[in-house]
Amino acid sequence: MQKTTLVTKEGAERNWVLVDLKDKALGRAATCIANILRGKNKVRFTPHIDTGDFVVAINAGQVKLTGKKPTDKIYYRHTGFPGGIKEVSAGRLRETNPPRLIERAVHGMLPKNRMNKHLLRKLHVYAGSEHPHAAQKPRQVQI
Repeated sequence: MQKTTLVTKEGAERNWVLVDLKDKALGRAATCIANILRGKNKVRFTPHIDTGDFVVAINAGQVKLTGKKPTDKIYYRHTGFPGGIKEVSAGRLRETNPPRLIERAVHGMLPKNRMNKHLLRKLHVYAGSEHPHAAQKPRQVQI
């Protein structure tokens, strides 16, 4: 009889991964990042336990938006006050706050459960090529 072994929270091995987003399509890059955050790229993936790696994404300001997405894709938020809906296009968000564009895309591809916020804390996005995580020695991953 074979046994199925599950990874425990303490037994999960977490590494640091570096992803370069220069000239990558936003959706495809966000899918790969979400899979790495969840740990689906590992052999010992366990759905209810965080087995994923930390992700450092650089060059978020140079990510590609295909088609008419820079003008037609709209992100909404609400202030909580009457008439307080705010909207910003994807192209404008890429110009003003590129890390927020990547975070929104990855957030939409993660499961909507209690682990969502915990997984997003392991994502570090930077607009340029410089990042302060060199001491963790992240390994470069091609997407």
